[in-house]
Amino acid sequence: MKGQGNAGSNRTSRLHGIKLPLVFLLLFTACFGGIASAAAGAATSSELIVVNKKTNTLGFFSGGKLEKVFQVATGKTKNLTPEGTFRMVLKAKNRPYYKENIPGGDPANPLGDRWLGLEVNGTYGTTYAIHGNNNESSIGKYVSAGCIRMHNDDIHWLYPKVAKNTPVIITTSSLDLKSIAAKHGYSVGPTMLAGAFIVEGETVKVKDSFVMENSRVYIPLRESVALLGGSLTQEPATGSLIIKIGNYTAVHKPLSGKARVNGKEVTILASQNINGRLYIPLSSLTPLFGLSFTWNAKEGTVKL
Repeated sequence: MKGQGNAGSNRTSRLHGIKLPLVFLLLFTACFGGIASAAAGAATSSELIVVNKKTNTLGFFSGGKLEKVFQVATGKTKNLTPEGTFRMVLKAKNRPYYKENIPGGDPANPLGDRWLGLEVNGTYGTTYAIHGNNNESSIGKYVSAGCIRMHNDDIHWLYPKVAKNTPVIITTSSLDLKSIAAKHGYSVGPTMLAGAFIVEGETVKVKDSFVMENSRVYIPLRESVALLGGSLTQEPATGSLIIKIGNYTAVHKPLSGKARVNGKEVTILASQNINGRLYIPLSSLTPLFGLSFTWNAKEGTVKL
């Protein structure tokens, strides 16, 4: 890119001369009791709901994308809210709270006015459910007798979007919602992330977004190489790319999972063509260019 030649060279020498920080900024008793068993099966529908009891969050996926994330409330104890993969089999508006004979739609009804019933252990959507509530302050806490409570506004958004037989994964996990979905066989599409390189306090934003797919971060190859002070050319005969950063020269054929670095063959995650641009996985910075890094997932930062 014009006007960046000298700056890029200076960045390269600093990167390989001393240890400097490099950061990639990545712009993520209402129910009835019962004994539950985990139902097996992978998510194959275009829609999916994932509930992570560790964080009390619910994610709604559609068309391979994480559409929205909500805070929820789950069981008072670990075993009250069943874990496994279930089906949402019953949709109801203004469901009565039979236990205390409270009519559906009544402000005192602890089920709210929307009910998404789950098929769990032979109960066909009438015992365990995702539903609204009459105590908004309970959301985010462990307070229910087994159901999953949502803010009323949130379940009003979710209710019309969920079709019957949508898979619902309930788990307790340290993974993020996308990783949980992918682990259960749901194909999660790429998420575009705005980002920047920061070298020694100097911030340079990238024009092409970073990409996250199945919990892996990918960076635009050509722009990243330029911003790191490297060079990129192509072998006309083979189509392979010759990438130089510092003392490292990597020869890589696009979309493959291999490269030759300073004459030695290495294996990497395959590069990808995304929106007409070649992206390489962030993890390949180490085998290709000798750049060790740590990624802080909570803050969305990668340090070199």
